[in-house]
Amino acid sequence: MNIHNSQTHYGSITKTFHWLTALLILSAFPLGILANNAAFATSEEIAQKAWLFSLHKTIGVTVFFTALLRILWTLTQTSPADLHPDRKLESYAAHLVHWLLYISMLLVPLTGWINHAASVGFAPILWPFGQSLPLIPKSEAVSAFFSAGHFVFTKLLLASVVLHVAGALKHVVIDRDQTMRRMLAGHADVPPQPAQSRSSAPLFTALIIYTGAIGLGALIGLSKPDEPIESQQLASVASDWTVIDGSLEITITQFGSEVTGTFSDWTAEIEFEPTTKTGTVDVIVAIGSLTLGSLSAQALGADFFDVQTHPTARFTANIQSNENLYEAQGALTLKGAEQPTTLPFSLEIDGNTAVMAGELLLNRLDFGVGKTLPDEASLKFDVMVGVNLTATRGE
Repeated sequence: MNIHNSQTHYGSITKTFHWLTALLILSAFPLGILANNAAFATSEEIAQKAWLFSLHKTIGVTVFFTALLRILWTLTQTSPADLHPDRKLESYAAHLVHWLLYISMLLVPLTGWINHAASVGFAPILWPFGQSLPLIPKSEAVSAFFSAGHFVFTKLLLASVVLHVAGALKHVVIDRDQTMRRMLAGHADVPPQPAQSRSSAPLFTALIIYTGAIGLGALIGLSKPDEPIESQQLASVASDWTVIDGSLEITITQFGSEVTGTFSDWTAEIEFEPTTKTGTVDVIVAIGSLTLGSLSAQALGADFFDVQTHPTARFTANIQSNENLYEAQGALTLKGAEQPTTLPFSLEIDGNTAVMAGELLLNRLDFGVGKTLPDEASLKFDVMVGVNLTATRGE
């Protein structure tokens, strides 16, 4: 069998690309539906949902590269002539659907891939690459924008596949010609065909349709409101040292990937005497101010931080010097559970300005976080807490 196309037949490489992309697309569709509809409550359900999404994403990335190679190969090949060139409308529709398929096979997986790269957490791609993409920031706004595009383009791909299959069945059942046979293994009995010129109208029509689809996806992505999360707004506190800048972060490990989130609303009442290197600290954190990428809503739910019942966490401690480092020794109250906690940190003081940085490792089960995940198959026990701040003391 010839590997190249001819005026009457498709070559073996073109046939292989055709059926490989068909297999991959028809596998990705049901996996995506199953993953979206899968339950998300117990440890087993979360692991199953993540596995389905991971497989869906992995196949999607494979579709992208396979389609790219297929298109590059097609550009080097002769296009076999239409068997019914006199059927102008039918030929126009067939070529339009082919162009829609080619564009969809690139844009559907690409928008899904960018959506994955821009978000944090949940269901990694199973290839040893692709968790991040150049020039794509970790941003929920970017993720939502491309997620909307992926949603719209997927529907267009599905419609194109249905029309393509319907056209193939028409050639088999109604026309009983060799159109479908040319894409199967073996040799199709096709007589020599006269030279034909291809109209560019189907391509322009496909581009117009996709321009509209891109506009619709952009409209959905830009107008999609963020789901409001109720959060207790903390009042400012009087403090010997006033925090003027800082961050409070947590890092979890889900399915082997680290995910970092930030609490945007927290207060620190700090009393500290540099001469004796002793003092006290009282930190209150608004749990609802946590952003943890695509895991934010899940993290604030009843099984994890349970923000509705326990809107704040509190850390009270005594500060003391420990050689070249400092320690804040006290207790952390989170989700109704209190545990003795020590935060080691570095401290630099220049006049009335102090800069500190510290981190500690917590076990989520000590505070009843993620009790339905009693093992580390999907979510590790360890949670790293990091704090950095700059504070000033009034004279």
